[in-house]
Amino acid sequence: MTDVTGVTDVTGVTQEITETETETEAGPARITWHPAKRARLVLAVSHGAGGGIEARDLQALARVLPGHGVTVALVEQPWRVAGKKVAPAPKTLDTGWRGIWPELARPGLPVVSGGRSAGARVACRTATELGAHAVLALSFPLHPPGKPEKSRADELLGAGVPTLVVQGGNDPFGKPEEFPEGAYELVEVPYGDHGFAVPKRAEITQERALEIITEGVLKWVASLG
Repeated sequence: MTDVTGVTDVTGVTQEITETETETEAGPARITWHPAKRARLVLAVSHGAGGGIEARDLQALARVLPGHGVTVALVEQPWRVAGKKVAPAPKTLDTGWRGIWPELARPGLPVVSGGRSAGARVACRTATELGAHAVLALSFPLHPPGKPEKSRADELLGAGVPTLVVQGGNDPFGKPEEFPEGAYELVEVPYGDHGFAVPKRAEITQERALEIITEGVLKWVASLG
């Protein structure tokens, strides 16, 4: 099934957004494509365990990156497509992502595997086996809130490909200064929480917080070659 709609991106160019469903062993998944006219790579990003592709950071990337040669694929995991409110176990999330991958690779371009929160963990865990060009980890949940001893750093450090972490400065799942040294880059969004929301008293606006995300991702993507 394919639905086509149009939207104007930040450069004034009208994108023909397409929505497709693909079967996986975990059930049907949905991909919303925001294509670049002369794409050089695909950025595939999925949502977290408590939300969908309407997340502010995912939507900001979909608005901005296609104007810079990056096709953005917003991926809804099977549990979300099925209307469930609670994400399944990590193994099931990985199964869904593996099933989606052939569709993401179909354009024949390098694919950056990404996601926010739980989706970032999936991208890290599966990057090497799927042949991801790189990993974008948005709001990586380094540990459960208040439980720094339950670290998930091994997933991040084990991605095996160039990795960018974009982390809110006030994320209860792991502030930037809590992250271990490793072969990855990190962009901090000052004052941002796990959803990159910034309080009204912050020295930056919500709009600027999203610009920090998109600017950081664009700079990193340009460095990938």
